[in-house]
Amino acid sequence: MSLDAAFLTALLLSTLRQTTPLLLTALGGMFSERSGVTNIALEGILLFGALTAAVVVERLEAALGPGPHPWLPWVGVVSAMGVGGLVAFVHALVSIKYRADQIISATAINLLALGAPSLVLTYFYGNATSSKEVVNRLPLLFGLSPVVYLAFLLVPLSWWVLFKTPFGLRLRAVGEHPEAADTLGVNVYRMRYTGVVLSGVLAGLAGAYLSIGFLNQFVRGMSAGMGFIALAAMIFGNWHPAGILFSTLLFGLASALAIQLQGSEILPAVLVQAFPYVVTVLVLAGFIGRSRPPAAVGKPYEK
Repeated sequence: MSLDAAFLTALLLSTLRQTTPLLLTALGGMFSERSGVTNIALEGILLFGALTAAVVVERLEAALGPGPHPWLPWVGVVSAMGVGGLVAFVHALVSIKYRADQIISATAINLLALGAPSLVLTYFYGNATSSKEVVNRLPLLFGLSPVVYLAFLLVPLSWWVLFKTPFGLRLRAVGEHPEAADTLGVNVYRMRYTGVVLSGVLAGLAGAYLSIGFLNQFVRGMSAGMGFIALAAMIFGNWHPAGILFSTLLFGLASALAIQLQGSEILPAVLVQAFPYVVTVLVLAGFIGRSRPPAAVGKPYEK
């Protein structure tokens, strides 16, 4: 294989790996905001999912003893999805039932995700920065984690659910005009709870991929703003699965290029590290005014 072909292959695989957590999180954000609830807590939920997956798998490894346990990482994945859904439910409860400010509620979760992992890590491992490495990581299929394939399969599935099923019609209706949906017999509260919890489940899955698929341990702050970049990708993608796929691939490519350029002399190291975030700012500056969010997003509904 020539040097150029090897570089392109490595860049392609790296792009798919970098895109996966962004795609999962952005699709989750889409379901939440299509239901009418803003969820900027995805960054914190992603961290909670990553922490849960790594700690659950490592603790079970310690209890079961050495040896391969191929089912263990999937226990971590399910646990992370459950915790992600639970944290999102708290946000939904505060935002929907008690009609609190959705931005403040989500910010509180993000702040909690900065401090709570340190307490958990200190309790189990005696340090506040990282967990022990896990042996039973998510397996590889043709050089990629199965979660990568799942993330891309969720794009057409999400499109079908959103635009071709009664559930999707109701979800979009409560995000556009909840009063009209309510008069037609749609339970606005139930649909909004479902959309927010679904966003947490997908963000939790993204976190599990980060800690036991992409890496093999939890490191504090390992999301590095991925939840916020996923929100930018969702806006750039106009709250549509196909648009989100394109935008997350763009951000994934930017991150992959930054990784491939590390150690080279083409650009200063600081610019290489900042490249994905620069792309995010430029995209938001150019497109955020042209996108049209769901009409009722961020607005509490009172029956």
